Amino acid sequence: MSKPGVAAVLSFLIPGVGQIYNGAILRGLFWLIITPGFWVGSGGLLGWICHIVAAATAFSYAEKRLPAWKRV
Repeated sequence: MSKPGVAAVLSFLIPGVGQIYNGAILRGLFWLIITPGFWVGSGGLLGWICHIVAAATAFSYAEKRLPAWKRV
């Protein structure tokens, strides 16, 4: 069972790793491929946005997979 905080930190450091940690392999590969393109294509601005969005989606995906009694 994945932890939402760990998934968010992993995905913020390297977008896609948090999704892979959650078991969403294709989502993780998507972020691993798309984020470098946005970094290069936008001079860095959209790269940061991708990092934040990837971390948020990894967190929410992990949180939805938690049993109801473990949610805070």
